[in-house]
Amino acid sequence: MARLSFDIFCRVVDNFGDIGVCWRLAKQLIAMPETHNVRLWVDDLHSFMRIERRIDTSAGQQWVDAIEIRHWTEQPNPVQAHDIVIEAFACEPPAAFIDAMVTSNSLWINLEYLSAESWIETCHAMPSTQATGLRKYFFFPGFTPATGGLLREPDVVPARDNWLADPALRWELLRAIGVPPPQVERLQNGGRQIFLFCYPDAPAQALVRSLNQQVTPTVLIVPSGVYPSLSSHQSDIVHIHEMPFVSQAAFDRLLWSSDLNFVRGEDSLVRALWAGKPLVWQIYAQEANSHMIKLQAWLDRSPYKPQIHQLMKSWNTGDQEAFTSQIHDALQGINWTQWQSDSAQWSRTLTNLPDLATSLVSFCTQQQRSG
Repeated sequence: MARLSFDIFCRVVDNFGDIGVCWRLAKQLIAMPETHNVRLWVDDLHSFMRIERRIDTSAGQQWVDAIEIRHWTEQPNPVQAHDIVIEAFACEPPAAFIDAMVTSNSLWINLEYLSAESWIETCHAMPSTQATGLRKYFFFPGFTPATGGLLREPDVVPARDNWLADPALRWELLRAIGVPPPQVERLQNGGRQIFLFCYPDAPAQALVRSLNQQVTPTVLIVPSGVYPSLSSHQSDIVHIHEMPFVSQAAFDRLLWSSDLNFVRGEDSLVRALWAGKPLVWQIYAQEANSHMIKLQAWLDRSPYKPQIHQLMKSWNTGDQEAFTSQIHDALQGINWTQWQSDSAQWSRTLTNLPDLATSLVSFCTQQQRSG
């Protein structure tokens, strides 16, 4: 059968999460033998450039790593639609492009948001009837074999382990993001490295207060602009370092080398899972606190103990007082050891599931053969 070609449409809503997922997916698809062409449509090239420095924000069309990148404008230039068209997170391709999809008889995939809720298993890979006659299907990433799985490169685990086996690479990375030499030395002597990527309403000040009560000193690494007021709360025990945004590869390595990762949204959650380290997830807030239902569904699938469940909920509700004591307890003795063990085990378990790109290509190939 002929190799597949893909159009991916990405509308940047949450700064980096949407484009983070789409860029990782595009790179994985173009590397697969079943694929010969990937075109990524992005409406916000400036956000894209923050995580991929090779992006030219003034270019309407460009190529990076053999992937064609188009600036998605109100009236994009007419092109022939590829075999498969992926709209990420229900962003809906332009009407004129949908007409081109009809002409090409494209397969239309609605790539949904990641969820651990059980109902997605009954909706995954289900058709969505279109008046145009186009074949459209829902595709849900998830945490079980009955879903599309999680984005994961084939070599992510050995790459992680090989990188961690050479500590000099970690120190080189920290210096590259500007961590001062005395703080690198502090980490070399047993200090704790924590990565903090959160939304503005996270109880980050409570985190720093709790860390200041710890015996072990901490280097807290925060991406630039994420929580700018936090630096005023550092002390002799807690050094707060604001780092520049980096490539996805460097981002992954920061997660690998940190003792504890605070992550937000979808892309950084999945990358933190592959790190196999303790993590705290801040889920994207929704109306009527419906995001807390999604958080609970995820926690229910996790191996984490009840105290970690409560910690995660306090982080997401912004309960400063509760979180201060909960994170303090979680970092102590047997609680910390258990959290580390559970995190490593869950990472190993999830790598046994099919990855999202492979599942997607397999599904599209089957549909092309039958359609």
